Amino acid sequence: MKKAVNIKVSRQAAQKNGYCRYARLAAEDFSIVGKMEKLSDGSVYIEAQGEEDSLNDFIAYCQSGPAWARVNEEDVEIVPMEVNESFTEFLS
Repeated sequence: MKKAVNIKVSRQAAQKNGYCRYARLAAEDFSIVGKMEKLSDGSVYIEAQGEEDSLNDFIAYCQSGPAWARVNEEDVEIVPMEVNESFTEFLS
């Protein structure tokens, strides 16, 4: 079953470690569709959707970031959202 979430990554976590590049690659690896954009405050906003198991794996990745990253749980906010059938790929 498809599920969808909004993910907001704090400026502190997103500005270091190539977070956006690796989040995009992880989305591809987990077959996640949606979009990602940097906000004016330096944080990153992600709309992600996919099969529940894949989405959970992607969320876990977003909460930890690349292997060398220092992303804390409080750096990542996750909110469920409605599935958007118009997403066919991950845009960034």
